[in-house]
Amino acid sequence: MGIKIYNTITRNKEEFIPLEEGKVKMYVCGPTVYNYIHIGNARPAIVFDTVRRYLEFRGYDVNFVSNFTDVDDKLIKAANELGEDVPTIAQRFIDAYFEDVHALGCKKADAHPRVTETMDLIIDFISALIDKGFAYESGGDVYYRTREFKEYGKLSHQSIEELKVGARIQVGEKKQDALDFVLWKTAKEGEISWDSPWGKGRPGWHIECSAMAREYLGDTIDIHAGGQDLAFPHHENEIAQSEALTGQTFARYWMHNGYINIDNEKMSKSLGNFVTVHDIIKQVDPQVLRFFMISVHYRNPINYSQELLEKTSAAFERLKTSYQNLKHRLETSANLTDDNQEWLDKIAGLREQFIKDMDDDFNTANGVSTLFELSKLSNLYLMEKNTSEEVINAFLKEFEILFDVLGLSLKDEELLDEDIEALIEKRTQARKDRNFQLADEIRDQLKEMNIIIEDTPQGIRWKRG
Repeated sequence: MGIKIYNTITRNKEEFIPLEEGKVKMYVCGPTVYNYIHIGNARPAIVFDTVRRYLEFRGYDVNFVSNFTDVDDKLIKAANELGEDVPTIAQRFIDAYFEDVHALGCKKADAHPRVTETMDLIIDFISALIDKGFAYESGGDVYYRTREFKEYGKLSHQSIEELKVGARIQVGEKKQDALDFVLWKTAKEGEISWDSPWGKGRPGWHIECSAMAREYLGDTIDIHAGGQDLAFPHHENEIAQSEALTGQTFARYWMHNGYINIDNEKMSKSLGNFVTVHDIIKQVDPQVLRFFMISVHYRNPINYSQELLEKTSAAFERLKTSYQNLKHRLETSANLTDDNQEWLDKIAGLREQFIKDMDDDFNTANGVSTLFELSKLSNLYLMEKNTSEEVINAFLKEFEILFDVLGLSLKDEELLDEDIEALIEKRTQARKDRNFQLADEIRDQLKEMNIIIEDTPQGIRWKRG
């Protein structure tokens, strides 16, 4: 059995068969870069980075593209408020985005196209839609004729008649039908703009991804992904634009991650619970935030709270401690024994279970459970009277492989700064001098600095609390 993906457009789990054997073309909608990314943006970044990593682990060559929307109403508003130009603000928050998602363990895409660098392609795309009768110019704006695309609504499973209810033409709009959506907007006085056959202006939001996905991945892509909030209207409109132009299926598999709530309430600025990754990772290990995100199946909603994050941190540390205990045993007292095969078979069985879980629509929640089974098994093994280098190395390798697939790091703790190093040396000397009162005082002092000291027969070990 191969990988199965829940496809939003069919609402079924389907066997994943890419267009080209061994290769995957994957497009993920990226952020609008007018501010630091919030925790809702972080979830698709982490989820689809994990999907990419797992596909690569399973032997696929993945061409992964994720865009930046670097011009829109929000950016223009931010530029006006800050007295800066749009490109300056966009670049600042693109840099911040890379810094944040790198901390979260996300790899860079193979391409990160920007709207402002794709303008000629967007204009050509719109012109072609006009030529085919799917779009029209009206007073310098260009609109898409929604009713002309007979399959409109197939992703969100809504009919034109259902969509018509509640559709309105807003003040200032020049469209022929309330269901039509904008492809090109006439520039207002003083706004950033580009020349086009319809006058100075800038693209609508939906057309951008259609043009960029086609340029970097072709007429048909394997996986198109993003947050659940993008399914309608953004992804619905992408399908209408792209398939009207090419006559080809735009994306074979549509993946959408679930929403995030903050303390059981929907995240919003009005409620004051709007949380940016930039702020969170000042207080919390970003790896813990990633671990928190993948501990829930990507299609399920997730509730973020400080209490849950603290529990996640403790669980994550338990896994890392198991790994460190294995390394410590290997460095200090691994004996040789021939009774290895049973343990090696158990480790191999956990790998098989991990693959089975992840093949089932990338079930990271179950994959994480397998990590805890690996931790439990390794802890049992270290209780054995005789342990072997072969088995310990097999455990270590399995931890490293599975952590890497999930985008998690097992790297050693950061080097202590000079003051803490000096305190540890001072405590070591106090113990040698049998000044145990001073040694205990230093231990307490280090504990207050969140450094936990462990005295073992093989020497001093430390970890952050």
